[in-house]
Amino acid sequence: MKATTPNQSFSFSGIVCSTLGHDYVISRKITNHINEYKCTNCGKEVTDNFAGHLENLTSKTKQINTSLAMFFEKKMRRKYAKVV
Repeated sequence: MKATTPNQSFSFSGIVCSTLGHDYVISRKITNHINEYKCTNCGKEVTDNFAGHLENLTSKTKQINTSLAMFFEKKMRRKYAKVV
């Protein structure tokens, strides 16, 4: 019995990124130090981890970043409410 593999399409942007590297732009700012990035060529999404390195953006890390962004926003609102 022959095993079938998923049909992967040819992508020129994938070749560009594999040879020259990704061209990441900030797609979402989570905190002052943590951002989500997206490659302009291939669409790959990554985020900063707590050590400062880039890691793939999975559904779990996306959920963590959302919770962290909400916490950070509440903290900043409380901080500036006391100052004013």
